[in-house]
Amino acid sequence: MKNIEKPLRIDIVSDVVCPWCVVGYRQLAEALKQTNTEYEIHWHPFELNPNMPSEGQNFREHIAEKYGSTKQESDASRARMTEAGSEVGFEFNFSDDMRMHNTFNLHQLLHWAHQQGRMHELKQALFTAHFTNGRNISDHSVLADIASETGLDRSEALAVLEDQRFAKEVRAAEQHWQQQGIQSVPAVIFNERHLVSGAQGVENFTSILQQLADMPD
Repeated sequence: MKNIEKPLRIDIVSDVVCPWCVVGYRQLAEALKQTNTEYEIHWHPFELNPNMPSEGQNFREHIAEKYGSTKQESDASRARMTEAGSEVGFEFNFSDDMRMHNTFNLHQLLHWAHQQGRMHELKQALFTAHFTNGRNISDHSVLADIASETGLDRSEALAVLEDQRFAKEVRAAEQHWQQQGIQSVPAVIFNERHLVSGAQGVENFTSILQQLADMPD
C-alpha cells in the first residue's frame, strides 16, 4: 500500500445496543491493523429504539415484537452473533433476562466523553457492559460507574445524565445522519465520501481499505 499523508477519516454511526455495531467495529479495527492504515475514528449517535421506555424491555420480547421472530429464530440469531463476536475477540453473553434499552442518555454521555477525549474508550466500555456483563445501562448510577471506570469523573457524568445538558446537541446529530439517508447501523463513512453498511467482515474491510489507499487523491 502507498503511504497516505493524512489519516483516513472514518465516521461510524452506531448504537450501543446494536450487536453488529460492535462486531463491525472489531472487524474494521482488525482490517486497519492488518493494512497498517493510519486513521482517525469519529463516533456518531443513532437510536435503534427512540420510542423505547426509559426502563427498557426484555430483549427477546423486543425482538419478537419488532421483527416477529420466534424463539428458535432468536436463538439462531444469538448463536450467529456469538460466533461472529468470538471471531473478533468480543464476548456476547445472551440471557433470558437480558434487556433492550433506550440509548438517548448513553449518547449524551458519549457526547460529553468526547469533550473529555474519552469517547472511544467509553463506547467500548458500554458495549462490554451491555453485551458481555449484562449491566443495567438504563440506570444513571450504573452509567456513571462505567464512565468512572474509563477515567471520567463520576459525579460529573451523573450530572450530565440528570440535567440533560447535551440533549439538543445529540438530537441534532441524530437528525443530521438521518437526513444523510442513514436508516440502519453500523454505517461507516470513509473520507466523508464512501458509505459502507453493516458488519462486512475483516476480509471485506481489508479489501475496502486497500481500494481506498489506491485511489488518486
